[in-house]
Amino acid sequence: MARQLILDLPVRPALGRDDFFVSPANALALSVIDAPRDWPQGKLLLVGPEGAGKTHLTQVFAHDHGAAVVPAAALDPARVAELAEAGTVAVEDADRIAGDAAAETALFHLHNLVLSEGGRLLLTARTAPQRWPLSLPDLASRMQATQIALLDPPDDALLAAVLVKQFADRQLLVPATLVPWLVARMERSLAAARDLVAALDAQALAQGRPIGQKLAAEVLDRLRPSGQ
Repeated sequence: MARQLILDLPVRPALGRDDFFVSPANALALSVIDAPRDWPQGKLLLVGPEGAGKTHLTQVFAHDHGAAVVPAAALDPARVAELAEAGTVAVEDADRIAGDAAAETALFHLHNLVLSEGGRLLLTARTAPQRWPLSLPDLASRMQATQIALLDPPDDALLAAVLVKQFADRQLLVPATLVPWLVARMERSLAAARDLVAALDAQALAQGRPIGQKLAAEVLDRLRPSGQ
């Protein structure tokens, strides 16, 4: 019955520092992001797989340092100067703009303008810049000269914390034993944790059932790639 009282409430992701769980998988990256004055040339590239916590860390950084945050694909050469006025800028998903001439040009000029004024530039990506098929050689060289902070694959503690956070974001109450049970059986990624909780929420709602091990087993079996 309690679950039915919150069915129409939207998911509200918690992205503050207090909601960020620190584990050996991300402690080093967090320590580097927390010290922007020490970044070589004033820039840093945060690299990690989808769902590894890059957006959360970016929001923590933006809150603590007053950074403007922009998706790389939304960069516009005509607005670079306006964006650079923030002094500290975070550009998300920089690896996704390869081949987009306008976005590549905008990032190139933003990089140069922010750093020439003594500002700080944080970028995020799924892979190291050597693997980005950038068409602008000058941008490629600048990205490859950027220090990298790596988010390692999640350990059990981090996976458990992310599951708890995902359930909390959706205002879902689950048995205390369910989280470790899921950690032992799910795909080892934070993106999988997010997708798993979303699937559990959807199936519980569709079938009017509580979220427990029986429902979770059905959802895990449905999400498991064929042949496994």
